[in-house]
Amino acid sequence: MNVRIVLLLLWLPVQAAAQGFAGLGTETGDFARPDPETVLQFPADHGAHPEFRIEWWYLTANMTGPDGTAYGLQWTLFRSALAPRDGQGWDTPQLWMGHAAVTTPDAHFVAERLARGGIGQAGVRADPFAAWIDDWAMEGPGFDDLRLTASGAEFAYDVGLSATGPLVFHGQQGYSVKSAAGQASHYYSQPFYDLSGTLTLPHGDIPVTGHAWLDREWSSQPLAADQTGWDWFSLSFDSGDKLMGFVLRGDSDFTAGTWIAADGATTALPDGAFTAAPLSRHRVAGRDVPTEWQVRLPDRGVDVTVTALNPDAWMATSVPYWEGPVTVSGSHGGVGYLEMTGYGD
Repeated sequence: MNVRIVLLLLWLPVQAAAQGFAGLGTETGDFARPDPETVLQFPADHGAHPEFRIEWWYLTANMTGPDGTAYGLQWTLFRSALAPRDGQGWDTPQLWMGHAAVTTPDAHFVAERLARGGIGQAGVRADPFAAWIDDWAMEGPGFDDLRLTASGAEFAYDVGLSATGPLVFHGQQGYSVKSAAGQASHYYSQPFYDLSGTLTLPHGDIPVTGHAWLDREWSSQPLAADQTGWDWFSLSFDSGDKLMGFVLRGDSDFTAGTWIAADGATTALPDGAFTAAPLSRHRVAGRDVPTEWQVRLPDRGVDVTVTALNPDAWMATSVPYWEGPVTVSGSHGGVGYLEMTGYGD
């Protein structure tokens, strides 16, 4: 049997863990639960947490080429566990999945990798930092200075990342509540990377510069049983301020977010402070997906329209979802990224 088929069969019982829309409301069992008293420790917490069911290292970037063309980049490594322990060789219950994508105004390129932990094919090391799956890698001497590489059938990229601001902790010092019932995750970001490097597309190499945002999150039951998906926004305004906000869709929607000032100071946003309402939908992959939004944060005077650079940025992966760069207009100008999960046929 083809090894990719074997890995996919191993992945299917927990395939939705990486994107949070089918199965993430199940009970934690023997897996660890996030604790609001936990103080995140670095560099250790840049690494993996095998006692938790799910985890990801999730980087998105907004870039431009020499002619001003806008591009988006995604690099994601997901870890999902069948049991709350690590292990060596094929005995390990740790499963890994990688997604890479490049978005242009008129094209969207996607690739996926699947791996079993314990055999060296995929993993994360905290210090010096390295996250990899096959020949895709995010690595460097520290979390502030990284090189990012990935490739697919029609694209590749090799870019450098340099942090210009501090880590950002969401919720209560990295304890991020996801529902009125109290489901939560540990969640922090590095939203202050400068980026430069090279995209390789079917028509050749393109030097790019821009900014990147890396999310780190782990949990064992981050969603309530009724929640079916989320709409997640990371917005970088021309002022230097930033906004992370998400809507978790369920019987009653739940929202949360973080206001990030240009100097890195943060303000946690409680349920209801941040709102996002679809303005228009686009038919992609047999689904009607909202690709234009009105986002509001009245306490900061934010009332903006968030528009997809390419409405066809569908991730046709084992767990399908929409992910792509966006532009921001209205009370604030800027760019960002939008992820939408749980949209059915």
